[in-house]
Amino acid sequence: MPGMHDRNTAVIDVLPATADRPRVMYRYAGDRFLLVEYGEMVLDLTMNFRIFGLNDTVKKAELDGLVETVPALRSILIHYDSRRLPTHMLVDTLKKMEETVPPGENLNIPSRRVELPIAFSDRWTRADIERYVKYTRQDAPNIVNGHNIEYIAQYNGLRSVQAVIDYICATEWWNACIGFWPGLPFMFPLDPRYAIVTPKYNPTRPWTPEGAVGIGGPCVAIYPVQSPGGYQLFGRTIPIFDLKQRNPAFKMNPILLKPADRIQWVPVSDAELESIREKVYDGTYRYKIVAYEALNVKSYLGFLDSIKSEIAAFQQRQAEAVKHVAIP
Repeated sequence: MPGMHDRNTAVIDVLPATADRPRVMYRYAGDRFLLVEYGEMVLDLTMNFRIFGLNDTVKKAELDGLVETVPALRSILIHYDSRRLPTHMLVDTLKKMEETVPPGENLNIPSRRVELPIAFSDRWTRADIERYVKYTRQDAPNIVNGHNIEYIAQYNGLRSVQAVIDYICATEWWNACIGFWPGLPFMFPLDPRYAIVTPKYNPTRPWTPEGAVGIGGPCVAIYPVQSPGGYQLFGRTIPIFDLKQRNPAFKMNPILLKPADRIQWVPVSDAELESIREKVYDGTYRYKIVAYEALNVKSYLGFLDSIKSEIAAFQQRQAEAVKHVAIP
């Protein structure tokens, strides 16, 4: 019987899990990239924390031939020059690094706190949802009273639109990674007592305004550009991507957010959001970003342990609510 490596030549090597470390898989990703994956394909922020620990270790090593690292939810993509850093040497080096990457509970992850204004159930996302009903699917069960927020409430066993807004604003949202579209953040609640979830649109929505904020599964994302999309929309925020770099926040990079940022939502009206957006583009608005404050993983895990019963109660309420809600 051929082994795994005979059947799947994309896999270079595997480190089995230990008491202190998840399984690590090393994969080819073309001739200039290596993909390192942690654990199983499930949502577990502790895997993301460890990815940041590995990313920091790799950067500090200053390997000759390393071009760039791209941390993701439970994986990291490593761009390298194989003429200077042969693949087998890179993999061997990464395997040795696993002995020095701190266990998850010992990590302190540099993290910025970013406050973003958001207009809930705003007129811009309402307009594109209205177009969706008119031209794509008139009987979409996820659209109630011209928007998706009431559906989000129903799906999660919440009593009202305001309850959804309260839940979204009650926790900081951890930006696990950037990807898919330029500057698009994949964000998850640091307080899982407010971990709302939803299915996606079916079929996909052809229109979404830039700056729209939505949720698909457990993940909240901001649409950095006008585009199609499948997440359930609940509001709109200010620009997070600007190639013209019209605001000082984009001076060094047209992408605003970074992996490991913590986003805090601040509700505003449509009129207030429109005014702020104008100031973003004329350069007078100042994004509210607090410089690095490390996330202490040990303290965070202790916090999670202290609210286990509340998390379970909310998840049970969600599971019961889903039984009575139509799926798109």
